[in-house]
Amino acid sequence: MACADIDAIFITHEHSDHIGCAVVFAQRHQTPLWMSAGTHAAIGSPVLGSLLRLIRDGESLDLGTFEARPFTVPHDAREPLQLRCSDGQHHLGIATDLGHVTAHVLAQLSQCHALLLEANHDPEMLVRSAYPPFLQQRISGAFGHLPNQVAAEILRSVRHPALTRVVAAHLSERNNDPRLVKKLFADVLGWTADDVVIADPKRGTDWLDVHG
Repeated sequence: MACADIDAIFITHEHSDHIGCAVVFAQRHQTPLWMSAGTHAAIGSPVLGSLLRLIRDGESLDLGTFEARPFTVPHDAREPLQLRCSDGQHHLGIATDLGHVTAHVLAQLSQCHALLLEANHDPEMLVRSAYPPFLQQRISGAFGHLPNQVAAEILRSVRHPALTRVVAAHLSERNNDPRLVKKLFADVLGWTADDVVIADPKRGTDWLDVHG
């Protein structure tokens, strides 16, 4: 994929591992940059002119071949948003960087044909890790990141026969094990472990079909 092939960039929140070089990229390639007003303020309110597209929970983002609808999540950021995307027939739910599940989050992830869901850490591995107590508390707190078991409970709540793709994402390299996540998700879904995809922290995943 060439830079010119990118129609827009959506920023979920202001943390450095999510904002990256998006502002510079957008300015260089004149790519529209979507984010919440809170995220824009949190990154210093850069002047982006017509490239800046502010959006909030429940509003619709029309990208031609599909629609994206952001929703709020509980995370330690100013106005974090995740996405539900649809081409009118198939629905993809994306939820990473949230400390706990809310009824609103579950509603946005219901009846999706594919999910990309955070499974950040195994609590026992986190407790045994070399992370300092303040960082452990931040990760495991109500506005931190989802532990594996909570992510699995989300799957249990929203699973339905037309859910055919699940990608586990944002796994901690030090405090998680992809094999644990695969088995846990597969047991909840009634799938084999090989049916569960793990997103690589640098490469993401291969292109995946979303179908009902």
